[in-house]
Amino acid sequence: MGLRTFAMVFGSVLLAELGDRTQLATLMFASAKDSSKLLVFAASAGALVLASAIAVLAGSFLCQHVSPKALSWVAGVGFVAIGVWTIAHAASA
Repeated sequence: MGLRTFAMVFGSVLLAELGDRTQLATLMFASAKDSSKLLVFAASAGALVLASAIAVLAGSFLCQHVSPKALSWVAGVGFVAIGVWTIAHAASA
């Protein structure tokens, strides 16, 4: 069960992060001639680790106060709303 969960989380986060604004910002910092690529990598990785830690803590807190089914519905509606907003925003650009 642990390896399957790891693979699902890893794949989901990797696909979600590819090409997003965070990756593009990291790309821009790394493209600067005077930037340390290792420092850019470390800062970017550290920020993602911290953001993930915050999400895990928030999820742990929420699951004690909200049913998993309700969390799934809220997350699903949130993803759909973000998708619709993104499409509407892209269409108006």
